[in-house]
Amino acid sequence: MYNSKSKVIEHKTINITGKRQITIPLRYFEKLKFGKEVECLLTDDAIVLRPFSASDDGFTMEILKDLVSQGYSGDELLEKFSEQSNQIKKAIGLLIDEADEIAAGKRKSITTKEIFGED
Repeated sequence: MYNSKSKVIEHKTINITGKRQITIPLRYFEKLKFGKEVECLLTDDAIVLRPFSASDDGFTMEILKDLVSQGYSGDELLEKFSEQSNQIKKAIGLLIDEADEIAAGKRKSITTKEIFGED
């Protein structure tokens, strides 16, 4: 999710057409690996465009339900959602790295018996 504390790498002013359309600069488009869809977020003082990633949706609703049930709302909800989403992305990245190491024979895999014990 959008993080207002993100570092600004580059600043550029772009035009808005009469139909309220913009063109994303090629450099930005390529750096962020945009596809055919864009996620648009409205904050208190900004519109944030970022590449749409359907793969995030697997956890989105569960994270949001949990945070709302904990009483979060507004900007605080967005901040907590961003934190938890980033934690999940890091955890998945670690799992992928571990799977790659096991596939390459650099690490021994653990068995379900070792995880869950004797049946």
